[in-house]
Amino acid sequence: MSTYDRTVEDVGNVVTLEHVNTRVPDQQLAILFYATGLGLTRDPYLMTGLGNMWMNVGRSQFHLPTGAAQVLHGHTGLVVPNRAALLRRLNAVKGPLEGTRFAVTEQAEFVEARCPWGNRIRLFAPCARFGRMQLGMPYVEFEAGVGTADGIARFYREVMQTRASVGQDAEGRFACVSVGAGQDLYFRETANPAPAFDGHHIAVYLADFSGPYRRLRERGLITEESDQHQYRFQDIVALDTGKVLFTVEHEVRSMRHPLYARPQINRNPEQSNRSFAPGHEELSSSLPIDG
Repeated sequence: MSTYDRTVEDVGNVVTLEHVNTRVPDQQLAILFYATGLGLTRDPYLMTGLGNMWMNVGRSQFHLPTGAAQVLHGHTGLVVPNRAALLRRLNAVKGPLEGTRFAVTEQAEFVEARCPWGNRIRLFAPCARFGRMQLGMPYVEFEAGVGTADGIARFYREVMQTRASVGQDAEGRFACVSVGAGQDLYFRETANPAPAFDGHHIAVYLADFSGPYRRLRERGLITEESDQHQYRFQDIVALDTGKVLFTVEHEVRSMRHPLYARPQINRNPEQSNRSFAPGHEELSSSLPIDG
């Protein structure tokens, strides 16, 4: 009889990382970077005005409301098909984005693109590291203080009731937190000083919505009672002392939230009016099935 390690299939209480939210001062520059450069797709149904823009990336999104620029302390990892096409698109927006913080760096494993306001995004081709994902947001990595990884992992395990562990690689120690099937948060220890928190946030969905709420409220960590389906908190703390280990706003949603598992449209950015091929308008976030 075959034996399997069933624990590797466990997701934990956090079932989906839905979006990363950073404010942008200029919606036109944001379109150039996220849509024209990265090749992502603007949500055609919600936030279609000038005050906000939702950009689809597989089953996740970037939310980009208009306001003073916010910069995530770390970077967001994306999987996108066709590295060569990505580089062509990013090169095409270099001129229009001149004078901003836009930059592109090529590495063997990924391409790092910096948005006009400094947010860093690492773009990977589909590979074994990210399983079946062809287009999506497999992780967000934050830069945390030295000595915080163990406490951060414990916070997510005991308060949020999700899988979290501590590891080490060539870049140092980190906490790895499961926030969905094939999605993680990393908190990498660094001696670099942290800038003042500017209010950016991530959004996650929970299976057990009330348990973490109760534990967060007992510690005075709830910062917003949004509505029946959502609340927010910011500080990740050491459970023994209450010391703040890291700050990033979490928009926490239940699986009864009206937007949970809403289908996302993802266009094929290689289609154009000059090279249009019927039946190839969309991209899939999962691996095509072989015949």
